[in-house]
Amino acid sequence: MSESKKLAKASLESLYRIFTVPEAPDSTLGQIDQSISQNLAGFLQEHIVAAERDLADIERDFADPHIPEQPTFVSDQIQFVLDKLVAQSVHISAPSFVGHMTSALPYFMLPLSRIMMALNQNLVKVETSKAFTPMERQVIGMVHHLIYQQPDTFYQRWMHDRGHALGSFCSGGTIANLTALWAARNNVLPPQGDFAGLGQDGLLAGMQHYGYRGLAILVSERGHYSLGKAADILGIGRRSLIGIETDANNKIRTDLLAKKCDELAKQNIKVMAIVGIVGTSETGNVDPLDEMADIAAERNIHFHVDSAWGGPTLFSDKYRSLLKGIERADSVTIDAHKQLYVPMGAGICVFRDPETLSSVEHHAEYIIRKGSKDLGSHTVEGSRPGMAILVHSGLQIIGRQGYELLIDQGIEKARSFADMIQAAEDFELVTEPELNILTYRYLPADIQQALIAAADATRIEANQRLNLLTKSIQKTQRGLGRSFVSRTRLNLVRYQRDPIVVFRAVLANPLTTTEILRDMLAEQREIANRPAMLAQLADVRALLGIS
Repeated sequence: MSESKKLAKASLESLYRIFTVPEAPDSTLGQIDQSISQNLAGFLQEHIVAAERDLADIERDFADPHIPEQPTFVSDQIQFVLDKLVAQSVHISAPSFVGHMTSALPYFMLPLSRIMMALNQNLVKVETSKAFTPMERQVIGMVHHLIYQQPDTFYQRWMHDRGHALGSFCSGGTIANLTALWAARNNVLPPQGDFAGLGQDGLLAGMQHYGYRGLAILVSERGHYSLGKAADILGIGRRSLIGIETDANNKIRTDLLAKKCDELAKQNIKVMAIVGIVGTSETGNVDPLDEMADIAAERNIHFHVDSAWGGPTLFSDKYRSLLKGIERADSVTIDAHKQLYVPMGAGICVFRDPETLSSVEHHAEYIIRKGSKDLGSHTVEGSRPGMAILVHSGLQIIGRQGYELLIDQGIEKARSFADMIQAAEDFELVTEPELNILTYRYLPADIQQALIAAADATRIEANQRLNLLTKSIQKTQRGLGRSFVSRTRLNLVRYQRDPIVVFRAVLANPLTTTEILRDMLAEQREIANRPAMLAQLADVRALLGIS
């Protein structure tokens, strides 16, 4: 940037120009715009550098804390963006990028995003969003219907009701989960007598009024980290988010859940919410929602389901039954920027009862006035963009049957990949896919067999060394830039809960093929057979007494 031969000058004329005159089609920005519109995959392939570059090196491009005194030419800034940002971005839409909960986007999302940005609506208030407000209410109603299947008369009554909201649209699952637990907290300590409610008098006054020693949230040990942040923000503390042990299939043990609820009740600690998970981040498993709903109902506890990842499985007639019980949840989170295939920044939390979210209702005189239809009266966030236009368009253009095909092929592709791993003698399938996430590691058959028979101390040491091997393979593969799987750490029942580092594959991209997955395994096998990796395996074999 500082190497520009010619400097721009600040003037009102030039400022008016950037607000009123678009860049010419043959300008740098104009050409980029055309390239992205006509061939997004080609643009990304051409401009994103595959080779790994150290983050510390990239940070040097962004080391200057000073805002430029004089403006920069648009062409110079765009070249900087191409060279320093686009080139070092992550090609998350690539079919061989299967490590995280991101995917390719439908092409129609690009021009729709431009419309959204050009209109620049603010969804906090009708005065700054107009038609976007009823459109967002409709999107929330559609997601509500996907989950709760209420009759049309229910939505005619509540979807556009000025005094209620069926849910809240937000920037993602973190805020959606926070919204659900915010409402749960406020409803568990409602206004009563001299106590005006948590929103007015605060948590300490509420605890004193109702005589509780504390509040708690219960979730499986596979619960998303956003729940810890919510416990912190809501003032109950992270230690009051209590993780319940999972079984061999990474599902919450409902016997331990019920036991913990009763233990806390005896300690005069009120459980304000039980959280079920649909698609755990690490393994993609689904909690036994019906059993959890029973436990919550028997004890009058708010039942929230975090289905940020797996919620869209409800589109599938074939696999919807995996989520049985979700319709009994008091609140449900879905991330639209995951398996609804919209750009980053779109989450939704819906509530079964239209009254639930009223516990967090708030107003101001200049905005979100009482009695208005302003969406901001029931949201954590204030100013928000009109991201709902992208979800609305996805639901219309792809439709239920289209989403069903996407969900079905992802689950079936994951099962095919699991079969491929099981058929390979040098890989271990660690967790089988219930939805479309699975974990595995490179582990030759002779070591697999020896681990099962090994003494505890030997097994623990061997798994620690194998963890280093898995990390090395994953880092090397990422650095090569041809394919990508993430890694995580699990405490597996089959290994007496030893911490095990595993590869994690997320198969939501419809462009990922079984051939790509086969090549990815072959690449991992090739890396594992390099001299340094073979030396690590030899050490493990020696430890296990394998000749």
